[in-house]
Amino acid sequence: MTRGLSWRHFDFLLLGAVVLASSLGTAMIRSAIAGNEILQPLITRQIYFALLGGVLIFIVASIDYRYWLALYRPIYFGIMIFLVSLSSLGQSAFGAQRWFQVGVLFLQPTEFAKIVAIIVLARYFEKVQNQPKDLRWAFGAFLWAFGLIFWILLQPNLSNVVVLTVILVAMLWINGLELKQVLYLGLAGIVLVALAFPFLEPYQQARVLTFIFPDPNATYGATYNVQQALIAIGSGGFFGKGFGHGTQTQLRFLKVRHTDFIFSAVSEEFGMIGGIVIILTLAFIVWRCIRAAQKARDVAGSMLAFGVAILIFFQGAVNIGVNLNVVPVSGLPLPFISYGGSGLTALMLGIGLVESVVMRQSQTEF
Repeated sequence: MTRGLSWRHFDFLLLGAVVLASSLGTAMIRSAIAGNEILQPLITRQIYFALLGGVLIFIVASIDYRYWLALYRPIYFGIMIFLVSLSSLGQSAFGAQRWFQVGVLFLQPTEFAKIVAIIVLARYFEKVQNQPKDLRWAFGAFLWAFGLIFWILLQPNLSNVVVLTVILVAMLWINGLELKQVLYLGLAGIVLVALAFPFLEPYQQARVLTFIFPDPNATYGATYNVQQALIAIGSGGFFGKGFGHGTQTQLRFLKVRHTDFIFSAVSEEFGMIGGIVIILTLAFIVWRCIRAAQKARDVAGSMLAFGVAILIFFQGAVNIGVNLNVVPVSGLPLPFISYGGSGLTALMLGIGLVESVVMRQSQTEF
């Protein structure tokens, strides 16, 4: 395929949706942390990471995704080294070792591990596409994923362990795992979580318990944060209170409003309309990724695009679910919207891989 023909297939609709989501996110971060001098530098950092991510999309898209698949071993073991190093060199937050500090920047290897897992699993499923879809086939995929899940679990970072597990199970199902087997895995997962609950960190146990048994009089913690999020969403009404005029947001009743609860901040200041715009934008991004997967020229390309779609859909659904109090507080960011340089950059890398698949699709029409 010539260079000109290749770039003609670039999915500018997908790029436009990503730019829109990132722009909305940056604007809401600016509103959410207004008046807080300590957090003011985050706005500039988010802009820099968004610009860097935009450049990365074009760079990654210009390279055939099969080159990334060919480098799966150094990529896989490289990210594993970073995950292992977190236990001794990482910065702590909420009882877990999650970040490396490089100057004024905090880098979170777990965010990039999710993209690496998608690359490695995509390569695995293409390699074994003609093998029987039996337990040995499924166990091989599990081993590759577990090599990353294990070190993330030791941080401990349970929410991202769940994300990687969902990506693994979804890709197994797409590649031929029977529905009843998926249900069996789901039941086994529930039993495993129940058995592991006593060994979770106190803050993780508290998140689950306060979700099941909420304290209406709480003045701090997960229950209080969710209560304030619901107040913010409800007070926004249909059209919202206006940019920079959300009382729960601007008076700082709404905690971690630039990360975990940014959807509530959007809903308060732009109302139900703003919330729907965010949801539809993310849904459009997921749909374009699925379209890329359907038109991919091979299994590996299809799995790369499906993996990125699953990642964005699941994280977005969980984050919004937390804001609406339908799932326990997890700490997962809202894709492209929440503050987080590592998370945004990793997602941009994922979009670049999808664009690489699009540009080398099997059909000429997209």
